[in-house]
Amino acid sequence: MQRRTLLAAMGATALYATVLPGQARAAGTLSVVATTGMIADAVRQIGAELVEVRGLMGPGVDPHSYRQTRTDIVAMTKADLVLWHGLYLEAQMEEFFHKLERRGNVTAVADALPRDVLLGHPDYDDKFDPHVWMVPEIWAQVVPVIRDALKDTRAEHEAAFDAGAEAFLADLDKLGDYARGVLASVPEQSRVLVTAHDAFSYFGRAYGFEVLGIQGISTESEAGLNRIGELVDVLVNRKIGAVFVESSVSDRNIRALIEGAASRGHEVRIGGELFSDAMGETGTYEGSYLGMIDHNVTSITRALGGDAPERGMLGRLSAGL
Repeated sequence: MQRRTLLAAMGATALYATVLPGQARAAGTLSVVATTGMIADAVRQIGAELVEVRGLMGPGVDPHSYRQTRTDIVAMTKADLVLWHGLYLEAQMEEFFHKLERRGNVTAVADALPRDVLLGHPDYDDKFDPHVWMVPEIWAQVVPVIRDALKDTRAEHEAAFDAGAEAFLADLDKLGDYARGVLASVPEQSRVLVTAHDAFSYFGRAYGFEVLGIQGISTESEAGLNRIGELVDVLVNRKIGAVFVESSVSDRNIRALIEGAASRGHEVRIGGELFSDAMGETGTYEGSYLGMIDHNVTSITRALGGDAPERGMLGRLSAGL
């Protein structure tokens, strides 16, 4: 009855008949709904065959503007555990999650990060930049939060969840070492990362890159003509030759930068497509967290004059970087 009451409070009364206890999971598995692909991947790495994970936001989906669908509401009210990012990433869903957490098993995984790790949000005094997954060492601090949420939900699998988390953290250590090594090979004067929106500030802080986004931290912010004009000046005056598009953001503004620089006699190319707020296609290496970051790091390094293997850390990246 509580599940039906919750749906009514969320404006989904027509879904009452579909929400029945015990339908959410296969026998013996823990049913988890995660908002972003990065969280869903971490759950799979930690829980393996013990979890059944549904990710709400697939490849190319922008979490800043995403709103829960009726199907999402059903899935979350039926799940054993719901994991969302927090830090105002899922801005359009926050009210829903705060209602859901009063009745369900819900955790905002990045909200647990120490405040001294986080970067402030320039538009809101009490908010932080949510893009913490861009640095493996920071994302590693979210792994114990996810592990503990799984353990609290299904205590009999504690040892398995501990082992899964330990193995995933070892992979993140290797990824962090690779990122630091190849990015250090980019000439200092070339360490300027121009992207569609400001999703790479943690990346910039960690690896010594100047990051220039056309839009702000959220893709909901507008990119004005003045901002594009300012960045064209930067590209021309500093002779920056590469900019980057993002898989979950329109390339319209990046194209405007390139055209603006060309009109002033300076050629700028697209250095590659980066994964910012969403991972690659499901079932591919780039559709995992390791592959997502490997792709970004390798693409940035090679486009800006550094030295990185064409197929990345493990030789698994898709050809054509």
